[in-house]
Amino acid sequence: MTLTRRSILGGGIAGLAAGLLPIPGLRNLAFAGSGPDKPLLIVVHLRGGCDGLNLISPATDPDFIEARASELRVAADGTDAGHALANGPDPKIDFRLHAQANGLAELYQGGQLAFLHAVGLTDGTRSHFVATDMIERGVADAASLNRLTDGWLTRALAVDGRPGGGLIAASASGSVSGELLGLPSAIAMPTLDGGLAPPGGPQAAEVLKRLYAFTGGDVGLAGRDALGAMATIDGHLGRDAQGHIPPYQSEHGVDYAPAAEFGRPLKALAQLIKMDIGLQAATVDIGGWDMHEYQPGRFKTAVDHLSVGLAQFWNDMARYHDRMVLVTLTEFGRRLRSNKSQGTDHGRASVMAVLGGKVHGGRFYGGWPGMTPDKLDEGVDLAVTTDYRRVLTEVLETREGKRLPSLFPNYAYPGPLGLFGAAPTKA
Repeated sequence: MTLTRRSILGGGIAGLAAGLLPIPGLRNLAFAGSGPDKPLLIVVHLRGGCDGLNLISPATDPDFIEARASELRVAADGTDAGHALANGPDPKIDFRLHAQANGLAELYQGGQLAFLHAVGLTDGTRSHFVATDMIERGVADAASLNRLTDGWLTRALAVDGRPGGGLIAASASGSVSGELLGLPSAIAMPTLDGGLAPPGGPQAAEVLKRLYAFTGGDVGLAGRDALGAMATIDGHLGRDAQGHIPPYQSEHGVDYAPAAEFGRPLKALAQLIKMDIGLQAATVDIGGWDMHEYQPGRFKTAVDHLSVGLAQFWNDMARYHDRMVLVTLTEFGRRLRSNKSQGTDHGRASVMAVLGGKVHGGRFYGGWPGMTPDKLDEGVDLAVTTDYRRVLTEVLETREGKRLPSLFPNYAYPGPLGLFGAAPTKA
C-alpha cells in the first residue's frame, strides 16, 4: 500500500500516549489556543440519502397527501401530528417536522436552527458513491471529480494560508471524510474514551515513534505530525492515580447515550473542541438513511437519534454557540412515492439544516417547487430549487467575514439567502 499523509493521518495508526521516551525529530505539537474569535464549522453527514419529505412534510399539500402513504409522511393533526414549523417556504402549506424530532423542534422555535427544503445536487445522479463524492469535493457534475484532488473544506481552510502545523480539522469517525481530502493535518478519531494509543500497545507505539523520527520526506513528516498530534490530544485527556482516563464530564447534564451510535462521535468531538487546541472544522457521520424497506419504524429511530444527538451536543457546547455553525448534508432525497417494501428509493432534493448562535433561525430559506406533477423532477421526485453549494458558500463567507474566491468549481454564487440575518435574495 502506498502511504500518503492523508492515509497515515486518516487511517488511525498514530495514537501515541504521552510519556513515551523522547526521540529526536518527533514533534509533540504545541497548538495555539483557538480563542473566542476562532470560528468553528461542523459538518454532519446523514449517510445513505435522508428522505427529506419524511423528515419535514408539506403536511397539508393535497398532491403530497394523494401521492404519499400516510406512514411515510408527517401528519398535521391527530395523535401522531408532527411539530408545526412557522415561516415555512410556502405560506399556503402547513410544513411539519417529524414527531420524533423534539430536540430539533425546540432549536427551531428558539431561533438557533434554520431549515432549507428542496436543496441538493443539481446533477441527477442516484448513485450513493457518485453523489457523496460530488458533495464532498464541492461539485455538481461527475466529470469534475477527475479534476479535483481535494475536498471543499480543505480549500476553505486554505483561505489566508492557515493550514499548516497544528490540529486544524478532524473527522469524528474511523476515517477522514472526503471534505478534508488533501489536508495533511486532518485526523480521524471516532472516540476518545480509551485515549489515543496505536494497536499493539507501548511496544508498537515505540516502534512507530522511532520509525517516523528518522524517516524523511512527506511520509516521515506526516508520521511525526500524526504521532505528535495524537500525543498532544492524549495528554489533554488526563489520567487518574491508576493511569485511567476519567469519564468525560459533559456540561448542563447532557447525556449522549440516548443518541446511540451517533452520541459517541458527538461526545468525542465535544471533548476535542473543549481542549482549545486550534480546531476549526470537523465532520461527523450518522448513517442508516438508505431505507428501501420497512422505513416507518427505521426512520423514526434514525430521526430520534439525530434530534437527540444534536440537541444534546448543542447544550453541551453552550460556551461555544456564538463561534459555532453546524450544517447537515445528505447525498440526495428519496422518491415521492413509496415502493412495495414500505420504503423509498433514491430521489433528488432533500433537507439541509443550519444551526448556530448567529444563525437567523426559526424559518426556512430557499424556494419551494411545489408538488403538482408538472413541478416534480422527471415527474417522480421533489425538484432541487437550492444548490447545496449556495448554502455552504454563505456559511463559509460568513465564517470568514468576507467574500471568498470560488471554492466550488464551475459554480456562480448568486448571493446569500439570509441565513445569518442579511436581507434574503430571491432563491
